[in-house]
Amino acid sequence: MALPEQIVLSASQREGLLAALKSRFEQNMHRHPGMEWAQIADRLAARPEKLWSLHEMEASGGEPDVVGMDEKTGEILFFDCSPESPSGRRNLCYDRQALNERKEFKPANSALDMAAAMGIEILSEEQYRALQKVGEFDLKTSSWLKTPDEIRRLGGAIFGDRRYNHVFMYHNGASSYYASRGFRGCLRV
Repeated sequence: MALPEQIVLSASQREGLLAALKSRFEQNMHRHPGMEWAQIADRLAARPEKLWSLHEMEASGGEPDVVGMDEKTGEILFFDCSPESPSGRRNLCYDRQALNERKEFKPANSALDMAAAMGIEILSEEQYRALQKVGEFDLKTSSWLKTPDEIRRLGGAIFGDRRYNHVFMYHNGASSYYASRGFRGCLRV
């Protein structure tokens, strides 16, 4: 099957990405106990279109790494594991609706739109809490999280961070945006 041109990496991009992913994987075995790089490499070789999304995660400062496997589907889960919310994905409101509703001082994009363009999903509250169990993330920043429909219908959105050695979940208007708030993504392979 031929891949669309926008998701095909050059040989050097692919090699560089795979080397960075392998190095990060080996340096952070506590995030994926019992898993081996050969298993990950085989899965990525079978799904080359996923490399483009991983490249986008890496290029925007996400430092993607394997955090486990979905027990129901068998998919390998890559999460953004950068210490702080990815620097290339900040200053975003939550979704397109929130962006359209802003009358002035609109941000350049929304978290959900950017995630979709990258081929990833933003982390859910459950995924965010699981990530925080394998490390300490967002000590100075915060990250938008997948918001339940009933909260979003009322104009809100949720985000999380870690302060005082505790993971907090908060709410904010979906149209808000801050230099210290971005989003973390999940890619299933």
